[in-house]
Amino acid sequence: MYKDKTFESQKFKSIDFTSQDLSNSKFISCVFENCNLSLIKLDNTRLQQTRFIGCKILGADFSKSNQLILSLDFQECSINNCIFSQMTLKNTSFKDSQIIDCDFIDINLSGSNFENTDLKGTRFENANLGYSSFLNARNYEIDFNKNNIKKAKFSFPEALSLLNSLDIEIN
Repeated sequence: MYKDKTFESQKFKSIDFTSQDLSNSKFISCVFENCNLSLIKLDNTRLQQTRFIGCKILGADFSKSNQLILSLDFQECSINNCIFSQMTLKNTSFKDSQIIDCDFIDINLSGSNFENTDLKGTRFENANLGYSSFLNARNYEIDFNKNNIKKAKFSFPEALSLLNSLDIEIN
């Protein structure tokens, strides 16, 4: 139903896309609002200026999407067990979301916004997080020896979790 199609400036509201194949489709300047995007297939899917607001996204592999002109924006989303690896997602907003058990590996997220986001179990490895904002974010574990966090913003007391990778004891 959505495979091999082009959608431009469309708004998808309260639609259940569970297990839908979106392969080879183009979503240009589209908005997904309050949609269930669990287990969607994104092989070579073009996501250009695509916004997700209040969506549930489970088990999606964004790294299989078309990386040309890729631009995403997430707001108040529940993102679980998704893969964002080997991608460039500069200046991407994940604000006010729950990003649980996701992988951000070999990725450029410089200037991205994770403010007020729960990042429980999410893995950052070889990620460029420079100039990103983690203000009021929680449950993140970021090894600054394996990731670039230059000029990133963090809030206290959660910023203390950055010391976990040093295997030290603080009293």
